[in-house]
Amino acid sequence: MTSCTVETVTVEHLDIPGAWVYTPKVFADDRGYFFEWFQDSTFREAAGNDFNLAQANCSVSAKGTLRGIHFAAVPPGQRKYVACLTGRVMDVVVDLRKSSPTFGKWNSEILSAENHKVMSIPNGVGHAFMALDDFTTVVYLCDQRYNPSNEYEINPLDIQLGIDWPADIEPILAAKDAGAPMFGAPNTYVE
Repeated sequence: MTSCTVETVTVEHLDIPGAWVYTPKVFADDRGYFFEWFQDSTFREAAGNDFNLAQANCSVSAKGTLRGIHFAAVPPGQRKYVACLTGRVMDVVVDLRKSSPTFGKWNSEILSAENHKVMSIPNGVGHAFMALDDFTTVVYLCDQRYNPSNEYEINPLDIQLGIDWPADIEPILAAKDAGAPMFGAPNTYVE
């Protein structure tokens, strides 16, 4: 029997204040692998507060599916904790907090079934992802329940934001996302 253990848990803070990537320990052998994709103590240390689970979501996407940029008005906001269980996604956060020094800036990270990385997205930060493979499964925890009257979106292809989506993949957008307002329009940022 062969086994492999990745011994380190890492938390990498992104350029967007409050956004970070968690890479868990992975324990693998001939049977498969195991990892903890959420730890309350690691979250508390990285975020400075607890994560109160209100809803858990799962989406399965075809290659090229581009979901977002979505965010919730603050208060109450909607903090997310995102993982990719099958396939790969380019996961993007956009700072929509007008008072933030990184307002209008974005960061991205590849989340995949191979790297086990998880993205933590704070209130006031928009979220989008593009599936890089067919049958990509993304799960995310939310600290607030979905409230359609509190949700807003920005067109993820807005050239003003300049998100560097993969040029070799044709984006597939829902009508809602394709018709979303451009950054800077009313309700595309939080005060």
